[in-house]
Amino acid sequence: LLDMVCFVVVIFYVLTIIGIFILRKKRPDIERPYKAFGYPVIPFIYIIMGISFCVLLIKFKPGYTWPGLIIALLGVPIYYVIMNRKKAN
Repeated sequence: LLDMVCFVVVIFYVLTIIGIFILRKKRPDIERPYKAFGYPVIPFIYIIMGISFCVLLIKFKPGYTWPGLIIALLGVPIYYVIMNRKKAN
């Protein structure tokens, strides 16, 4: 169970750090309430390490990582169903 959770959590952490790069590129003028330590080097290293961790988990424990990813991806259609219901109301 921990391997399933770790895999998915690291994916979301990496996506969050990628979001820092995207936000700073698209909106360089907005106020930043916090500083990203060592930007851009430290966040980039974190992305590389997170992706490496996920690749290693897929390689050495595929029986645990794929179910975790599938469970997380099942949330995508549920999100769209809920959002469509909110728009209809």
